[in-house]
Parts: sequence; C-alpha cells; structure tokens
Amino acid sequence: MNNNIEKHSISLYVNNKPGVLIRTSLVFARRGYNIDSLVVSNDSNNPKFSRMNIEATGDTDTLHLMLAQLNRLVDVIHARDLSGEDILQKELSLVKLECPIEKRTELLQIAEAFSAKTIDLTENTITFQIAGSSEKLNRAETLLHGYKIKEIVRTGKVLMTRGEEATA
Repeated sequence: MNNNIEKHSISLYVNNKPGVLIRTSLVFARRGYNIDSLVVSNDSNNPKFSRMNIEATGDTDTLHLMLAQLNRLVDVIHARDLSGEDILQKELSLVKLECPIEKRTELLQIAEAFSAKTIDLTENTITFQIAGSSEKLNRAETLLHGYKIKEIVRTGKVLMTRGEEATA
C-alpha cells in the first residue's frame, strides 16, 4: 500500500447539467480521495459549460487512474491535474469578530496588514473580507484567534492557469 498522500489541484471543464457534480464526486470517493475544496462556476463565455476547481487529498499513484476515469465521464470535457504548475490560486474568507470600541482600532490595523476590507461594522461586531492564498488566510485567522471570533466562512479555492493557456 502506498502512503504517498498529497494535496492536488484538479481542474475540470464539464457540461452544465444536473448530476455532473455527484458523478464527479463519486469518482473521488471510490478512489479514496477526500475533496477538501470545491468551487463550480459557469463558463462566462458559454453557459452550457462549467468549470470545477477541486483541491483533493489522496494517493498520488491513484491520481492518473482517477483523471483517466474522470475524462471518460460523458459530461466531462476535460479533467487535468494542475498540482505543481504555475497557477493563480485564491481563496476568500469572511471573519466576524466581537469588536468592543476599545479594540476597534487594533482590529482595523490588523485588517490593514492583511489588505482586508471591512464589510460590516456594528456596535459590537466587525466583519472582514480577506482574499488571497490559503496561507495568507490561515495566518490572518491565527492572529485573529487572539480576539473573539464569532464566525468564519471560507470559500473554496479558485484557480486559473497563467498566460494564454485555458485552465481546463
């Protein structure tokens, strides 16, 4: 048994039809992969198609078999592993904190250090929007744990290849 477990960034270009997501996710489940992040969006140039960005953890040796199986699915136009390639990859986090007046300036300075936007401010709470790499979001969350976090919501990772080449 191979224990070469890694995170993989997988991009799929699929028909925008009901059931495609479940058939795709079943391929991951059958191969012992855990989907850590999943983002699906319509292709802005052609609404008949969607792009799926999946970050999954699993056995590296199984990845090629899984990609071949994904590419054989009727509604998958193209599935590709982008791990290790030079890609653009971002994530978004909304962080709501308890914010008494005496801590407000301090929290706003932390937000500025992470280029966060204040998207909501009440008498008792402040909500930041932080965008960037997963590492940046993790660092911000670690620092903000010193304050009273009321809620955190994170998107999955969106990714795109650099330059002229289409992502999937």
